[in-house]
Amino acid sequence: MKILLVCAGGMSTSILMKKMESFWKEAGEELDIKAVGLAEYQDVYQNYDIVMVGPQVSYRLKEVKENTGLPCAAIQSFDYAVANCPNIMKLAQKLYAEK
Repeated sequence: MKILLVCAGGMSTSILMKKMESFWKEAGEELDIKAVGLAEYQDVYQNYDIVMVGPQVSYRLKEVKENTGLPCAAIQSFDYAVANCPNIMKLAQKLYAEK
């Protein structure tokens, strides 16, 4: 699964990305993930299966969905804040099934 994480600047999402990589690896799942800011996602989305946005930019979800044509969702604030990888993985799998 190839996931593009989008947040305001890519910094806070980079922390979440590392935790997701570890969780997916422990679960035996293949994951290719990248964290970028809103200014960058249009340059790289073609290489990904799904897009997940951080809660701080969830107000731009519709725009991201329209621009990429990929399955997109916002990560819930609590799951994002505590890096609740099991819930985030469920959301990613649901999006991936829409591909």
